[in-house]
Amino acid sequence: MGELSDTERLLRFALAPVEPPRALGERVERGLTLVAGAAAEELADWELKAMRDPRNWMRPVAAVAVGGAAAGALVLVRARAHHRARPGGLKALDRGARDVARGLRRRFER
Repeated sequence: MGELSDTERLLRFALAPVEPPRALGERVERGLTLVAGAAAEELADWELKAMRDPRNWMRPVAAVAVGGAAAGALVLVRARAHHRARPGGLKALDRGARDVARGLRRRFER
């Protein structure tokens, strides 16, 4: 019972957690930042007059959906990075959300 079969050993080896390369994390974060920023700029350029016609709603709705998903993913990526640097659970998530909000505010202030 104490010995592992070959299959079990192979499965443990195959399913062992693998840390992604640091460059991959940075590229993902950079890409999510660009997408969230582009969505924020798209929304900032819209005029309320154009919103009266429902045919014009597709671009802002898409910008909200894509930007929201990118910002949410960016919060999780940054929270994971903060958690890795200094474990803290929800504090890391809070720091990640604040970082993303700060970045989006900068884009709107331009």
